[in-house]
Amino acid sequence: MIEDNCITRQRITTVERLIRPYIRRTPVIEVDGGDFGLGGIHLTFKLELLQHTGSFKPRGAFTNLLLREAPAAGVVAASGGNHGVAVAYAGMKLAKRATIFLPSVAAKTKMDRIRSYGAELVITGDRYADALAACQKWTAESGAMPVHAFDQEETLLGQGTVGLEFDAQDPKLDTLLVAVGGGGLIGGMAAWYGGRVQIIGVEPEAAPTLARALEAGKPVDAEAGGIAADSLAPKRVGELMFPIAQKYVTRVALVTDEAIAEAQKTLWSILRIASEPGGAAAFAALLSRRYEPKPGERVGVLLCGGNTTAVNFN
Repeated sequence: MIEDNCITRQRITTVERLIRPYIRRTPVIEVDGGDFGLGGIHLTFKLELLQHTGSFKPRGAFTNLLLREAPAAGVVAASGGNHGVAVAYAGMKLAKRATIFLPSVAAKTKMDRIRSYGAELVITGDRYADALAACQKWTAESGAMPVHAFDQEETLLGQGTVGLEFDAQDPKLDTLLVAVGGGGLIGGMAAWYGGRVQIIGVEPEAAPTLARALEAGKPVDAEAGGIAADSLAPKRVGELMFPIAQKYVTRVALVTDEAIAEAQKTLWSILRIASEPGGAAAFAALLSRRYEPKPGERVGVLLCGGNTTAVNFN
């Protein structure tokens, strides 16, 4: 197991400079908690769903393709959707052949975007684990460079740049809520903050990957279903992020599918932000009181994905 000292603030800073020409510095919006019935707290949303391809994933994708040498066979990735879109986009921008394996649960909008970027798309199995197994088999046969969605050092470093940006945009945060799938995002961000803020992981009850891992003391298989299955249900968290989570993630809040759907509706109703289920999960922990801030607490919420075609949540 690689220790968390491989994912350092210095290395994240270096990576941020490397990928800066290829990614957006996504904005934040400060909101009074009372707008959402959460009086007495200050909310800062980071709108990472405005990143290229509609999620934070290009950060890790570009880090991989810029730091590693891809062979003639190109790059290959397995994904629930957003990582595949990001690798396809990075491949297009950097003129690298890309092959993406997705499960059938992936949203059609994500499939369409992958094809639009010129990547070869393979649909296989029902869940991310099925796509990953097929991807690993194809990698061995083709010699292509695998770009893992979360369990890859370069991926963690790239996702850590979200923390670097958010820290600069709101340096007074007390707490940060981050959705968890395989853990690349929360792992990279937790490594950046290094315990300087309270970090709460948020997972669907139907896909409690980090919660189960923390209970067991190691990554273990968990349920992989629910409304956000195409982005937050990889079966288990990554080996590389786990020691970081043990050290720096305060706890995990589990939310229901109904709470995630309500968070989507509320974001649309109040802010006119259209988020996919995984992107709204962190906010769902606040709305459903699965995380209850103290009076005066300054809370950061990462809205990490917006690849949805459903813009009328009423």
